[in-house]
Amino acid sequence: MPHRFTGERTLMRIFIGESDKYHGKPLYEALLEKLRAKGLAGATVLRGVAGFGASSVMHTDKVLRLSLDLPLIIEIVETEETIQSDRGWADYAGAG
Repeated sequence: MPHRFTGERTLMRIFIGESDKYHGKPLYEALLEKLRAKGLAGATVLRGVAGFGASSVMHTDKVLRLSLDLPLIIEIVETEETIQSDRGWADYAGAG
């Protein structure tokens, strides 16, 4: 069923690392499957070229410092009500 965007929408961003896993599967794939199954209008995974997190370790795609854990951002645009109604996707975080 195609979604038509009418009215106000909320942008939600989920920040994870490329090496994060959920039951042996890349976390971003597991999250996309969960979000799609829930009927959300859409989600996009973006790979960062560089970044750092709580550990302050720099992750980069430069050849001399090739990182196996580049930052990923999953962006979701949906109604605030839909985003808040089922936060089951959050159970995936840290489940490695």
